[in-house]
Amino acid sequence: MAFQIPDNLHPDCGPVAWLLGTWRGNGHGDYPTISPFEYGEELIFTHDGRPFFHYMSRTWIVDPETKEKVREAHLETGFLRCSPGKEAGTSAVELVLTHNTGIIEIWYGLAAGGKLELHTAGVAHTETAKEVVSGKRIYGNVEGDLLYAYDMEAAGQPLQPHLWARLKRA
Repeated sequence: MAFQIPDNLHPDCGPVAWLLGTWRGNGHGDYPTISPFEYGEELIFTHDGRPFFHYMSRTWIVDPETKEKVREAHLETGFLRCSPGKEAGTSAVELVLTHNTGIIEIWYGLAAGGKLELHTAGVAHTETAKEVVSGKRIYGNVEGDLLYAYDMEAAGQPLQPHLWARLKRA
């Protein structure tokens, strides 16, 4: 079944409409301060007619050989807020995220042509959370799949690749 844009889609959300729905797949993670890992992910974008999407992601670590779940991992939830971009067919976006690890982030970016690119504008963390300084996220609609990459600056390391995945619409 092909993806259909909802009738109640807010016009400001048009450039990110392709994200709506549930996506599942596998990804890879690496960073100088940790061992490389593989993970499974379910990512959900919902919409109720207002100029934002609710976003939720849950991940689990998988065995690299069998791809079977080993344990639960990261959770994050938030809101992708859209407003008209400066050029036709674009949306200026704000992403407000909360993580189960005690991190809260504000992201700004632009959506157009099946691509969403974001950078952090602010990161706060609880007393027990690991310090994350900044990040960059790119989401793309590639052959109907959702591909993304997340670069992170944390733990005294410069901004560099941390996560990347390919998810299919569920």
